[in-house]
Order: sequence, then structure tokens, then C-alpha cells
Amino acid sequence: MKTCGIVAEYNPFHYGHKWQIEQARKLSGADLIIAVMSGNFVQRGEPAVLDKWKRAECALRNGVDVVIELPYIYATQSASHFARGAVELLKLAGADAICFGSECGNLENLQEIADTPVNPDHLHAAMGNGLSFPRAYSLLTSSMAPNDILAVSYLKALKDTGIKPIPVQRTTGYLDDAMGHIASAYAIRKALHDHKDLSDSTPMEQTLLDAEIPWPEKYYPYLRTFLLTSHKEDLERLFLFSEGIENHLVSHAKDCENYDDFLDACTNYRYTSGRIRRSCLQAVNQVTKEEVKRLPKMDTLRILGFNDNGRQWLHDMRKKDVRVASRFADVPYPWRVIEYRTSLLYTSVLSKEKRKEILDNEIRGAHYVKTSA
Repeated sequence: MKTCGIVAEYNPFHYGHKWQIEQARKLSGADLIIAVMSGNFVQRGEPAVLDKWKRAECALRNGVDVVIELPYIYATQSASHFARGAVELLKLAGADAICFGSECGNLENLQEIADTPVNPDHLHAAMGNGLSFPRAYSLLTSSMAPNDILAVSYLKALKDTGIKPIPVQRTTGYLDDAMGHIASAYAIRKALHDHKDLSDSTPMEQTLLDAEIPWPEKYYPYLRTFLLTSHKEDLERLFLFSEGIENHLVSHAKDCENYDDFLDACTNYRYTSGRIRRSCLQAVNQVTKEEVKRLPKMDTLRILGFNDNGRQWLHDMRKKDVRVASRFADVPYPWRVIEYRTSLLYTSVLSKEKRKEILDNEIRGAHYVKTSA
């Protein structure tokens, strides 16, 4: 069975995602599409607007055959770590190809940059310091777009894997806030937050309108209290905390009454907003460097959902020497501890009924979605 992987967050799933799935199947000739998807927290360092179960189900109803969870530790790090974790899962899954969005859409140019020793996470800083780049960089933009940075990260992680890269050109920018039938996830989230029309931009429209949304600002009272009441030594032990960032965060937490002001105050030439958000996320989830260091090798595919085509693939995979976890109890314990704790935080700002629903799903395991006739 020929397979093509897509790395996604579906935050939320929209018609651009559906188009990518169709292109992935067409360009790769795949019999099966695997989505490696972030869980309840995403790479921006924020909670997803909808829980992972709803997003996985929507993906399965719109062309994906199997959804594999990208563990929290990889899903909430910078581009290079995010990409490395996702590609590692696709290697375990035996994927033949990976399809990813790109603003430039030129594989040769992206590969030329990927072949340099530069860490994609530091491209902007390196440019500012006058570091020379391949000619291909000038054919992109003066400031590399987020999906091209991710594309370069995927290409670096794909080296020597045999997985074929298939870029598809994005029709909207990552931070484009224009609404329409094909709109970015950012535009949809912004419209939802501002109580504006979603303009038939997502098959999840009604689900979003009916949902309790865990907006990042809802967690700020806890974040602020945690920063202001924790010992400096405890903050230094947190995952992604380095270079004295704890002093920077505590200083601004003292003065800022709301999340937006806090984020604006913390962001500067040294600390990007993304790094601030991701660091704060580790704080509220109390994930430590030592805890991450002790994690065993990621050797298990945690399945969030599958359809009939995916069921056959799962049957085939179990005949091979690959660990597949369709039940939460099958996820290796150290990884499972982190996933459940972060789900507890994710649900902490929701109603009792919604908390129970999401946590029950966490324990229940993979969801089956019948393939449409």
C-alpha cells in the first residue's frame, strides 16, 4: 500500500487543507494518506481552538485515512524539532512520500537552502547578522515565510530517509487574515475570536460556533500566578527555559494585567513571540528539562483516528515490527504522563461536561470514522 504523509495542525481544518489532501493523493499516487497532527497544543505555543479528537474526525471525513498524534514535546517546539518529530513518525509509519505546503513552491530552491548547515529556526537572525545564503534564498523573499521555514526543516529531516518530498504552493499566506472560501487557519481563528462571519471557510464552521474555545488569554491568570510564586531555581528547570528567560517573564508578569499586554511586553529582538509563547506553555504544563531528557526513544505510533482504508493499513502495520497504539494504555508510560497532564491543562478552562468528554476520549483511544460511500 503506497502511502503519503501530511504534517498538520488543522487549527482548524479548512478548505485549503482539503485541497492539499487531494493534491497529495494525486501527486504521490498514494493509496493511503496519513496525517501526523499536533494534539491539543500547537507549534505557536497555544491551545488548539478545538480538541484533537474533533480535528482528527474532520480530517478523516475530508480525505485523510489515518491520523497519528505528534507528541506534545515535538508539537510545541520550534520548526526544526517539530519537523524532526513528524518525519520520525512518518519513517516509523513507512511513508513513501510527504506533501507539505510552501509559499514559494520551488523544491529545488528549498533543497538548496536545506543543504546548508544553517538551522532553519535561526534563518531570520542569521540574515540579520549578514550571513551569506545560497542564491536560492534571494528567489524566495527577504523574510522567509513560516511554511517555507517548515519546508526547509522537513527537507533537512528527510535526508537519507528515502521519503519523497512533494511541495504544493499555498494560495494564502500563513498570517493572511483575508476571509473567503479558501482562508488561512489564522484568518479563521481571528474571525472567530472577533465574532465575525466565518464566510463558509471551513467544514468545521458549525462545530466552531457551538464550541467552548480555550483562547490563550484564559490561561493567563494561572501563568501569571505560577511565574510570580515559583522559585527562580524551579523556573530554571523548566523545558525550553534558558538564557535567563525566566527573569524576563517574571519581570513583565508583575506589570501586565492581561495576556496580550504581557506577550507584547515580552517580545523583543532577543525573544520572538513564538519563543515566549512556547516557553510559557512549558511553564503552565510544568514540563521540566529533566523529564524530557528521560523520555525513551519515540518508537510508537499513537493513532487518533482511522477510516476503513486506514483500518486495513493498521492491520498490515501490526504484522510488522512497529508499535502501534490505538489505546491510550499502549502509549509508553513516560510519554503518556505528559500527554494526559497537558490534556488536563487544556481542559481546565472548559466546562465540567466538556472536560469530561475530552478526558474520556483521551483514555478511550482511537476513533473510527466510516468511509463515505
